[in-house]
Amino acid sequence: MNKRGHVWNAILLSIGVGVVLEPSLSRETVHSIGEVSVPILLGALFPDVDTAIGRHRETFHNLATLGIVAAYPIVFGNLHFVWIGVLSHYLLDLLGTKRGITPLYPVFVWEFEFPTGVTVDSKFAGPVTLAVTGFELVIVAAIFPNHVSELFVQASALLGIA
Repeated sequence: MNKRGHVWNAILLSIGVGVVLEPSLSRETVHSIGEVSVPILLGALFPDVDTAIGRHRETFHNLATLGIVAAYPIVFGNLHFVWIGVLSHYLLDLLGTKRGITPLYPVFVWEFEFPTGVTVDSKFAGPVTLAVTGFELVIVAAIFPNHVSELFVQASALLGIA
């Protein structure tokens, strides 16, 4: 996927994750979205650093990179939510592009892709980005089902549906 696709994916995913983490639909929800948005966006852009250093879709498009980024909050107490952006980048490249990623690099230089991918300049790149983002949000909702239930309660109350 191109940079624009990764940015839109990160923005939409940040909103969804922020709302799921704080489903009150209040000022706290806006705070939650703000808390996760910059780390997710940075994480979504990070794998493409390998366009300047190393080999694109190999050097930073792998499980080792994801593991290192995911360990930061545990080991150093910072960079929370960056791993979500990195993982979303991988999913978008894996499911949304024809080329895929090399998840086992540097052990195996093998590109793994799904048949759902399109070329980055395709007229279907935008809809595929939205579909992958929707898939990611379904995963987030499955991980936090109680938060999603609370979101429906709050949304119903706001809409006057009891």
